[in-house]
Amino acid sequence: MKISRKYTVTLAACAASLLALTGCSSADSGDADGDDVTIGIVELNLSNPFFSTLEKSTEAAALEQGWKVTKAEAKVPGDSATQVTAIENMINMGVKAIVLDPANATALVDVVQKARDAGILVVTVNAALDPIDAADATFATDNVEAGKLIGAWAKAAGPKDPKIAMLDFDLSDGPAGGRHDGFLEGFGIDDSSDLISATALTEGTIETGQREMEKVLSAHSDVNVVYAINEPTAHGAATAISSLGSKDVTLVAVDGACSGVQDVSDGIVGATAMQFPSRMGEQAVEAIAAYLDDGTKPPAGLNNSGVELITDTPVDGMESQDSAWGLENCWGDK
Repeated sequence: MKISRKYTVTLAACAASLLALTGCSSADSGDADGDDVTIGIVELNLSNPFFSTLEKSTEAAALEQGWKVTKAEAKVPGDSATQVTAIENMINMGVKAIVLDPANATALVDVVQKARDAGILVVTVNAALDPIDAADATFATDNVEAGKLIGAWAKAAGPKDPKIAMLDFDLSDGPAGGRHDGFLEGFGIDDSSDLISATALTEGTIETGQREMEKVLSAHSDVNVVYAINEPTAHGAATAISSLGSKDVTLVAVDGACSGVQDVSDGIVGATAMQFPSRMGEQAVEAIAAYLDDGTKPPAGLNNSGVELITDTPVDGMESQDSAWGLENCWGDK
């Protein structure tokens, strides 16, 4: 993403937060009152391109506002301890607002309350805290809706005698739980359904998707519909399906990364629900700007950043975009 402003490292801010913060950058102007504004961005592990895209879009939008930015990221999935330390450091630095992608829905509630008590606006992106109103607002995909889209599509476009495998991530994770529940609702079943032949827990990666799918097929070779928590998991599952000689398996996922949309284009994945991480970051910054301008807080609860069904096999009664559109609007490396 092109950034027109020059910015420099703010050494004092970086030194104050060196323990937990991964980097600092700044633009050269302040807020509407002429005072310097620094905001914090606390992300998940940036090895996942979704989180990297989200952080970059948030930072770019903040720099366009003329703000300084200080950043931190979780080291591994579920690493709330690093995020807690980072937020405490940001409170001590006197940031005006924090954009948080929480590693755990409950573990960050207390430190977020501490930040809010200090007059800092805290908005979450991608995932919500529990309770959701523990933050001032959340900008994220409606993951239940994303799951419903691929569930309804799989019901309509998949086999008439479905035998379903659920490749999940930790269901206590908000997005993972929402997608799981949404898929079942869209398919018209619940967790007790006889149509579910197998469930497996993945780490949301290609490797664990392949490993768990191999285990599923060894016990349930007749599985013909696979729900995957995300596109890397779906890609790994497709590799397992191909290597074991299985055919005619309908695969669905959620994300909208360019690699995942390419899998739709290549016929590997039947449908995916596209998220818009850049939009989440931009919406968060817009909300902070309004708050700093006149004290207006964003609407509490979930502010939906949108979702689109991507498939090259559209079904009647469902709005969708094809993979060509998806490749023009996807995120991550092409």
